[in-house]
Amino acid sequence: MARSTTALRVITDPRPPPVLPSAVLGMLIFVIAEVMLFAGLISGFLILKASASVLGSWPPPGQPRLPVEETAFNTLALLTSGLMLWRAQRAFADSHARALRPLAIAIALGAFFVLFQGYEWVMMIGQGLTLTSSNHGSFFYLIVGLHAVHAVAGLALLSWTWGRLRGGFLAGSSFAAAQVFWFFVVGLWPILYLLVYA
Repeated sequence: MARSTTALRVITDPRPPPVLPSAVLGMLIFVIAEVMLFAGLISGFLILKASASVLGSWPPPGQPRLPVEETAFNTLALLTSGLMLWRAQRAFADSHARALRPLAIAIALGAFFVLFQGYEWVMMIGQGLTLTSSNHGSFFYLIVGLHAVHAVAGLALLSWTWGRLRGGFLAGSSFAAAQVFWFFVVGLWPILYLLVYA
């Protein structure tokens, strides 16, 4: 009687591991689409601004000047928010619990930015800059407003991330995807500030 031997076979997956987690890749694709959207809006704004500068002055006569200095301070708050998120990411790599505080500071600074922008809008509307007052007003509220919508969405995403992290069940890929979106919001703003407010 022949003895049967059972050989242990190790089945390996022939596919290499993904370079990027699916959540991060999906967020990067979304961010690239958003970059294209903002590039189109900025192009339209710059063409309008250049043609208006040739024909007369920019902003149009009778329209208030944008608050350059105050918004510079607000820009610093948003950039610091990005720095705090980067610190949270570094802390997350060592100890998840250590990432809570810098992440909370990043959220608070981002919320300050959005609230200050809202205050700025109220002041500008009071001075006569509205969506219908001029092309200047239309583009200002469209571009800056679209960024504000992204900032609010980013704050919601970071708050969700903070809640998951506090509960102890935040996946690294989810945190990385949230970072990609917030770094897009933070990185885009100085460009908008220099182009729209200058």
